[in-house]
Amino acid sequence: MECTTNTNGNVFNVKMSGKFTFSDHNSFKEIFSFFDDNSLSQIELDLAQVEFIDSAALGLLLIVRDEAKKKSKSVVIKAPQGQVKKMFEISRFYELFDVVG
Repeated sequence: MECTTNTNGNVFNVKMSGKFTFSDHNSFKEIFSFFDDNSLSQIELDLAQVEFIDSAALGLLLIVRDEAKKKSKSVVIKAPQGQVKKMFEISRFYELFDVVG
């Protein structure tokens, strides 16, 4: 998985591409630095370019959601496509996250 981050106002943006699997858990931990920045209130995960997601990666997203909640921050998932969208439907992630696009 490729991952780029930037900050736009109070939003921490993460743009991901490629395959998001268990093997990405170490690189994904960079996102957790967001939780320590009190000027940021939201994390936006752009999944438009993610072509595949496995169950372990879904678990990582749940960890992000739980950590955000502990710090009174919100998580928005943007534009899941194809297999990722199907996995979100099967796992009912649309009920657990604010998904846009």
